[in-house]
Amino acid sequence: MRQLKRVFFVALVGTLFFARSALAADALLRLPNFDALESKANKVVNISLDEKLLGIAARFLDPGDAENAAARAVISGLKGIYVKSYAFDAEFAYPKADVDAVRKQLAAPGWQKLLEVRSRKDHADVDIYLMSDGTKANGLAIIASEPREFTIVNIVGAIDLQKLHQLEGQLGIPKLQLEQKDAHK
Repeated sequence: MRQLKRVFFVALVGTLFFARSALAADALLRLPNFDALESKANKVVNISLDEKLLGIAARFLDPGDAENAAARAVISGLKGIYVKSYAFDAEFAYPKADVDAVRKQLAAPGWQKLLEVRSRKDHADVDIYLMSDGTKANGLAIIASEPREFTIVNIVGAIDLQKLHQLEGQLGIPKLQLEQKDAHK
């Protein structure tokens, strides 16, 4: 009987571990192969940092610097940071359908839209989505597209939204330049 309880416990822990891993994996977007765009683009940013590479990158951040220490704290719970960004000399030099296909993935269960901006005049779209399991954020996606450029950012893993802005401008994550409201005003 004791052996049966032990087997049941191991099976339960294993199931919870794999369920959590699968949930984090769901936050990973399937990005189209944009390799053909590199020759057309005048600027290309392609960052793919899995959990192992994030650990290595965190070691290069100076723990004595307040911003770097905060970035290290945010990175500690992440499974990956993936950025694809392309800028072009000509308008609509990229297949908009590929970018829209990534947006469609964000309609899957678990993803929640935080921000949507559409500018018909500028033909610019920005979407920010968060994946959560109800109480914890475990994925973030940002898709920004304009006639001459597009950027896709996918952050996978445990995300502390209060501290996330500290990654802006680091590890290839663009500065969003969103104003923070002063709580005292």
